[in-house]
Amino acid sequence: MRAAGLAAVLSLVPYLYAGDLHTAAARPADWVPARWPWADAKSLDLLEGSPINCLLTAAYTPDFLRAARERGVAVLATFAPGGDTLAAARQAAAAGISGVVLEGEFAEGTAEAVRRALNGAPVIELTARNRMVLGSAAPVIGTYQAVWPGISPDADTHQAGPTGSVWINTNTGFIRAVLAWGDNALWIGNQPPAKTAITGAQYLQAIADASISGARWVVALDADFAARLARREDAALRDWKRMGELMGYFERHPEWRDMREYGKLALVQDPAKGGLVSGGILDMIAVKHTPVRPIPRQRLTPESLEGATMAVNVDGDSLTAEQKEVLRAFTRSGGTLLTGPPGWQDQSPAGDRITLEKAELDRLNDIWREVNSMVGRRNLGVRLFNVSSMLSNALVSSDGKTGIVHLVNYSDYPVENVTLYFLGEFRRATLIAPDGTEQALKIYSDDEGNGVDIAKVGVCATVRLEQ
Repeated sequence: MRAAGLAAVLSLVPYLYAGDLHTAAARPADWVPARWPWADAKSLDLLEGSPINCLLTAAYTPDFLRAARERGVAVLATFAPGGDTLAAARQAAAAGISGVVLEGEFAEGTAEAVRRALNGAPVIELTARNRMVLGSAAPVIGTYQAVWPGISPDADTHQAGPTGSVWINTNTGFIRAVLAWGDNALWIGNQPPAKTAITGAQYLQAIADASISGARWVVALDADFAARLARREDAALRDWKRMGELMGYFERHPEWRDMREYGKLALVQDPAKGGLVSGGILDMIAVKHTPVRPIPRQRLTPESLEGATMAVNVDGDSLTAEQKEVLRAFTRSGGTLLTGPPGWQDQSPAGDRITLEKAELDRLNDIWREVNSMVGRRNLGVRLFNVSSMLSNALVSSDGKTGIVHLVNYSDYPVENVTLYFLGEFRRATLIAPDGTEQALKIYSDDEGNGVDIAKVGVCATVRLEQ
């Protein structure tokens, strides 16, 4: 039985590493994933025109697997803890599955045992944030823990919180902290809130929330939408098409994932501690639309601070003597440094919790007041106006000649009359829409620096700046 399973896995190699048969790339790092609630081959017709090339499923048929292979689509058997995972993985391999997803908290060594049993076929772990192996050699790392993106309905908790702004639930800070550590592809595997019908715009927000920071959301449909889509209802098909277009928008620009964070403000933080929390200091800065470059404290070097004029050291007590000297040299060269108050401990997620409780937010308030005072109204790379319902992410190419500013709108209506000011000698500005259309923007100068005006942003848009 084991030999048969191995033979089945080896037979998959041509499919896993052959050329592009669908819109998918063969490498796991380039998979565009979705949870697939259907096991019939006919359901794969929904992938026509979509960049989705990797399906996560707990149920499949031989016809389904055969049809997926013909489309160049990887199918990953998804297992939760409990039962004989190793035997189930071997059975899946014998059936012709492309790989395995382990979702949840498995016993130590389970993932490695499954990899050995599958003779190197992809095994992707969607685990708790605090169990992610940052900087591992795995092509894909991921988590099932994430907040559902959108404007928080809990005004009492967030609008009176440290930022004083409309609070947006987002995974962007967590994503940026993790991706600052390594080059893995990152999957955000949260599912829609239970017993909730999600609008088409909210699905687009979930896709964009992950994509603007370089991750991929594992598309997951609520029961109502899945049922309507199975019946091929017109409204559901329209929303599904828009989701595919938005995913395709980011997949057509792989160069964006190779860009580095742009801005004059650096945040030194352990990604295995506060970097794993949503709603922490990184998100607070992002809500204010101040570009910030997260730097893992383990990778704090003079080179990592190059171009920064300000730095925030969230957890100073955890730095080594050599790392402290890097920051002293930064201040001697004219940089401004803010360090957390004595005794401050950067909070890491505990158990199932990935956000801060009120008492922890109150403690974080001390740091936030100082950060906000230090940043003030300065342009630290990019400044935005009329964007209270939006988040942004500013990136720059390695040679500094091209900049990107992603905009995501989390409200239910388009935002008009957005103004963007930027630093740098960029001479051309182009507004790119998810449908692929491009519009040249007029650059002007005033007291704020160089600026452009954007007439309207629906769910997502990108401004490309070029020298």
